Amino acid sequence: MKTLWSGSRRTHPLTFLFTVGDDPAWDRHLLRWDVLGSLGHLEGLVASRLVTQADYRRLRSGLRAALAAADDGRLAIRPRHEDAHSAVEEWLVARLGAAGERIHTGRSRNDQVAVNIRLMLKDRLLDLHEAAGDLAGTLLAFAAKHRRALWPGYTHLRRAMPSSAGLWAAALGEGLLDTVEALDAVWRQVDRSPLGSAAGYGVPLPLKRETAAAALGFRGVEHAIGSVQNGRGKLEAAALFWCVQMGHEVGKLASDVVLLSGEEFGMLELPAEFATGSSIMPHKRNPDVFELTRGRVALIEADLAATLGIRAKLTSGYHRDWQLLKGPLIAGLARTGSLLSMMTVVVPALRVHAKPLEGGTLSTDEVMRRVEAGVPFRQAYRDVAAALKRGERFPAPGPGELMARRRGTGGLGNLDLGAARRRLRAAERWRRAERARFDRAMARLAGKAR
Repeated sequence: MKTLWSGSRRTHPLTFLFTVGDDPAWDRHLLRWDVLGSLGHLEGLVASRLVTQADYRRLRSGLRAALAAADDGRLAIRPRHEDAHSAVEEWLVARLGAAGERIHTGRSRNDQVAVNIRLMLKDRLLDLHEAAGDLAGTLLAFAAKHRRALWPGYTHLRRAMPSSAGLWAAALGEGLLDTVEALDAVWRQVDRSPLGSAAGYGVPLPLKRETAAAALGFRGVEHAIGSVQNGRGKLEAAALFWCVQMGHEVGKLASDVVLLSGEEFGMLELPAEFATGSSIMPHKRNPDVFELTRGRVALIEADLAATLGIRAKLTSGYHRDWQLLKGPLIAGLARTGSLLSMMTVVVPALRVHAKPLEGGTLSTDEVMRRVEAGVPFRQAYRDVAAALKRGERFPAPGPGELMARRRGTGGLGNLDLGAARRRLRAAERWRRAERARFDRAMARLAGKAR
């Protein structure tokens, strides 16, 4: 088999098949980013005077044609290709001859795939940031709509204190916002260009790394060239950990819906269009959407675990193990997106049923009523506990009074959703600015800038 690295050597077909593995399948997701990364690299080459103006124009035109071909399926990874890089270079050489062979000047497939991953990550992370913001906004709207729908709150899955559907949804929405805002730290790692690091030790050429970085929309370069390969897996794990944190929030939402929509609780009701049935029990309305959501969060955790396991304990520099990082990264990003999108559609359709607050759920209210009357807290606590043991019942405050007694910021009677909405708007402004910067760079490279 002929490869980009084999030269005149003959490679056993099994060696080719084993080392390539399922890389071509994952590289389909990187194909257009490989072309765009090459367009950025070309800007660095011409600025460094490593290609002539004539070859620069031919290569730029050829790569832009390759981008269009990749987008409409005419440029694809075939069985004879090791990866996206092989497919793109073969496509160029077939059309440009020797000029096409110049595109690999000053780089290795190691920094080539690193830039592809970062470009893909920037695009996907911005999409996930938007999807998570949409779900957070949906939960905040749900909280506003149902802020007065009272029901018991639970600790240890036992009735604890008064809560509401609004407080439940607001807490989940703000939990998502915490994770949305945490993307900034991951983004700073992603937003550095690895081009010019080659196989981890640079190249003996006067490469203008900053020019290529600017052309690709990066804020700067990965400074120490050795850190590009040392950081493989670290970047992927950071992105997947962010996805896992998002998944945990969505998983908690899903588990709550499964529980609270059960007949024994009856606090939420699943719309028929988002439930499934049974082949033997005609009455069933099953929460499969939410159960599968919860289960798929575990798969994102597994994607992260695979990434950490591949990366662990390897020495400095490049290792072929890095090839296996693509699968869990691409799969984990896709799983996260599907969960966020599905929940954004389903949550507004949930029906809420308020529940009476009685018995022990109101015991703390009685303790605090006595405290306000001047009884020391511990004495009031002991007295109420003794009364409960004797089977006494306390007068239940009405919903208005119950909420009025909980006016602390973010509490049952004062959700203060405006603060959360301001956070959401700030996150949206950040995303829009980064998306515009990224898209402008990609459009310039593709020759589509206005």
